[in-house]
Amino acid sequence: MMLMKLLSIITLSYWIVMLWDTLRSRRLMLRLPHAPPDAFPGAPPDKAAGPLHFAAKQELPLVSVVIAAKEEEASITETVRHLLNQTYPRLEIIAVNDRSQDGTGRKLEELIRWSEGKRHIEVPLTVIHVTTLPAGWLGKNHALYQGYKQARGQYVLFTDADVLFAPETVADAVHYMKAGGIDHLTLAPDMAVSGFWLRAFVSYFFFTLSLYIRPWRANVDSQHKNGMGVGAFNMLTRQAYEAIGTHQAFALRPDDDLVLGKRVKEAGLRQRLAAGGEHLAVEWYRSLGEAVKGLEKNLFSGFHYKLTLAAAAAAGQLLLFLFPFAAVWWAGSWAAPVYAASVAVMFAVYALLLRSLTGRVGAEAIALPLTVCLLIYIVIRSVWLTLRQHGIYWRGTFYPLDELRKMRR
Repeated sequence: MMLMKLLSIITLSYWIVMLWDTLRSRRLMLRLPHAPPDAFPGAPPDKAAGPLHFAAKQELPLVSVVIAAKEEEASITETVRHLLNQTYPRLEIIAVNDRSQDGTGRKLEELIRWSEGKRHIEVPLTVIHVTTLPAGWLGKNHALYQGYKQARGQYVLFTDADVLFAPETVADAVHYMKAGGIDHLTLAPDMAVSGFWLRAFVSYFFFTLSLYIRPWRANVDSQHKNGMGVGAFNMLTRQAYEAIGTHQAFALRPDDDLVLGKRVKEAGLRQRLAAGGEHLAVEWYRSLGEAVKGLEKNLFSGFHYKLTLAAAAAAGQLLLFLFPFAAVWWAGSWAAPVYAASVAVMFAVYALLLRSLTGRVGAEAIALPLTVCLLIYIVIRSVWLTLRQHGIYWRGTFYPLDELRKMRR
């Protein structure tokens, strides 16, 4: 009984600290602002047309957008067309077809011919077809690096092949980076999620991930340990990207976006994480089953392929996130109300975080206990599969665990 009381106090203390930290840190949870009409010198005060169309192009930095695409036949056309319609006038797009076996390469070649026939589209589109994967590389990382090698821009934007961009996204990002002297800007997109259970799991996953990595700490310039990167939108100055060693420095990391952000901070560069729900939209997974299969391939990498860290994470989820719901009913004595208070504070933190990061909190919050169970299952399965296979299968390619561990930093 004394153990139960002690655990209840520890649990409530944890959630009170999380609530205090979340409230204290809300000032660091930013949103990408829209560029003002007079953002660039020389632009006439025509608000309807926007500031960038009339600015002298030679005074603006060239932005190179690099897209890695493997088996993305269904989404690549819409993504590239959204980018071709950006209001920012100095833009080039480099799409890398990474050994796709479907119609991705054909779709990209069709896009080149389509864009060349449109007078209002002046954005150069380059397509690179990667046919082989060198040893020591994860496919996506290699593709992004190949795109960078062809890029000419002072800014390089790495993105995925299933992201939809609002027309002013690149313009707003460039203005924000220039005005703030920012070396790396990463945006959290609006997650297009269908179905109650998938929404419930995605919401919980990002909630617990935020508690684990505290992404908003990327916006604290005085610290150089905790960084953040989101695969949908990582824009860096060329100097910053080269300073962190490019994708060569983490060639075998499935969590390349997170590692990129971490290396930016470690290099002492200025980073900003902002909510980009008004600028970006992406369908992360189409079903709950697809989410489980996707995460079980790379979740172990988030624990640096260390069994002790993964076990500690699963135990923490069990004791701090799941156990309080059960203990409310049978803990007895005064431990039950303490656990009830823990559950209440947990929901408060959940609502505050999701509202700050995504702008909304839905009824799926009631499924929180079940989504905790599901995430614990995925962590355990990710560890088991990786150890059993002695590596991971990622988009049709096998990567040995020994090689992955060499680049776990």
